[in-house]
Order: sequence, then structure tokens, then C-alpha cells
Amino acid sequence: MSTARDSLKTARRIVIKVGTSTLAHADSGKLNLYRIEHLVREIADLHNAGKEIIFVSSGAIAAGMNKLGIKIKPPTIPENQALAAIGQGILMHIYEKFFAEYGQTIGQILLTKENAADEHTRENSRNSLRAILDMGAIPVVNENDAVGVDEIRIGDNDNLSAIVAAMTDSEVLIILSDIDGLYDKNPNVDKTARLIDEVPEIDAEIEQIAGGAGTKLGTGGMFTKIQAAKFATSNGVTMLIVNGSTNGNLRRALNGEHIGTIFPRKVT
Repeated sequence: MSTARDSLKTARRIVIKVGTSTLAHADSGKLNLYRIEHLVREIADLHNAGKEIIFVSSGAIAAGMNKLGIKIKPPTIPENQALAAIGQGILMHIYEKFFAEYGQTIGQILLTKENAADEHTRENSRNSLRAILDMGAIPVVNENDAVGVDEIRIGDNDNLSAIVAAMTDSEVLIILSDIDGLYDKNPNVDKTARLIDEVPEIDAEIEQIAGGAGTKLGTGGMFTKIQAAKFATSNGVTMLIVNGSTNGNLRRALNGEHIGTIFPRKVT
């Protein structure tokens, strides 16, 4: 009998989302180049194996903070927009360098909620992403923090990655987090917390378990990952939450190993 994890082995189009907590050192807030390079190498190897990869990345604001020596994320939208504008180029330069070292070409796509909500711009965004894939390149997607405002921002890259996965008819969305997956209790405060292997249905109990915000650098947390899972699975995409700090976890997940938490797509 085939399981949701078995189906991952044959997935061809995959969205991989990485958060700021994976890309940056927790203590200093500076970009973790060791982690970034190993992540890029894994993605490049999956691409070499014939997978179509769409890479959704956070980290622009953290990169801008790092450049300017700012330790605490500012509270206002204009300040964060400015940091994103400064950091986006830095982040893309790093990705361009590392991906090129492994023989890969990337193309940047910046999206806002308007791109997803409006039928015309959604179709344009979909066509752009597919064209990059057809050219054999890897799209690198981020929310357009530099121009977004409260009314049009998606709010986090977890939900953005789910929108991108649905928009591009991807089979799998892998969200790389700073923990192993969804636990039945908060593992930071309760040592009896148990990792949940599979969530066949997102109900009120699962939403309650997810709690609130995450780290001081990120904006996502587990709550937005559950929101993303609801959207992704209802649009025919299987989603996983996997620890992004361990080398090889992407390949292990796509080989069907029982790591992280899987949210099987809804079959209509």
C-alpha cells in the first residue's frame, strides 16, 4: 500500500522554503554561510537528478541588518522595507555565487499578495516561474518586502511558499525549519514532547498545538506553517516540515524516510 511518504520519491516539481532562522546564526544574526552553501549544494544535486526546484527564501531583512550592524529588528514598515532593499541584493549575490559554483543558474522572482490575488498578475507570475523552470534554471522567490505594505503583504514566506506551490502545480512543498517538525507540545519547555510523524487532517487541536510566533529573527513560527499546510494540502500539494540545519535532510525526506512532519495532500 502506497503511503504519502512513498509518493515523495517520484515527485518531480518541488518547492523548498528556507526561513531566516536556518539562514542566520542565532546569536549574532549574521548569515550562516556554511549552512547556506550546504543547502545550495543539496538543491543543486536534486536539480541534477532531474527535479524541478523552486526555492523560496527568507533572509533579506536579516542580510540588511547584518550589513548595517543592526542587532534588533526595527518596529516600523519603512525601516524593514529599507533593510529588505539593502539585504536582497546581498542575499542574491551569495546565492548566485554558490549556485554558480555547482553549475546552476538562478532567476529571482519577487512577489506580493497582489500577485496571488489578482487573476491577471497571478497568471503572469505563474508563467514567469514556469519559463524559468523550462529554461533549466532555479527560481529564487521572495516576498517583495521592499515595496509591500500591510494591506498587500502575505506576511511570511511560509504562506508565500504554499501559494507558489499551488500556483505552479508543484507536488511537494518542503519547509525547512529550525526544529525537527511539529510536536504535540512545545519541545523547548516540555521534554516529553513527541514529534508528530503525519498530520492527515488539520483540525482545531493541531492549530492549538501550533501556537504563536517563532524566533526573534523570523516572522513565521509554527502557526504560519500550519496555515501554509492547510492551503497547500487543499490545493493538492503534500507539505513537509523538516529540520533545515542538518545536512542531507532534503534528500532523506524525498527518499521517503520518516523525518519531520508530513501533511498529505487532499485527494479530490
